[in-house]
Amino acid sequence: MGTRTSVDLPGFRHANPIPAASRIGPFVATGAITGRDPVTGEMAPDADQQFTHVFAHVRTLMAQLGGTTNDILKMTFHLADPDDREALNREWLAMFPDPASRPARQAVAARLDRGAVVHCDLLAVIPAPDGASPEEARR
Repeated sequence: MGTRTSVDLPGFRHANPIPAASRIGPFVATGAITGRDPVTGEMAPDADQQFTHVFAHVRTLMAQLGGTTNDILKMTFHLADPDDREALNREWLAMFPDPASRPARQAVAARLDRGAVVHCDLLAVIPAPDGASPEEARR
């Protein structure tokens, strides 16, 4: 199937030495995608802004990998406050308006650090572009 490739995301980085995502062939898995502002790198001060940033990071990541949000199979949201589902659902419905074509989703309560109110991780399947070899598709 191929070699694992680390994927970095412009405007996003972890405090620990881990990539934003990892890819093997068409399969992409992320680590925690947080609500850090992509310009300043600072954690947004409120839930609404953090959710907006999380979903923006997801869109940027999928585009960077040559895919779209239609390639996402499952998303998991770790919430510091389970009552933040209103902000989650607002962004979710904006990204996935068609109820017949949404990824699986799980939201769980979590103890988060560094001011985060949400962490998201996802699994996506991004086919190789037409005519691309498996090696080229990983780039």
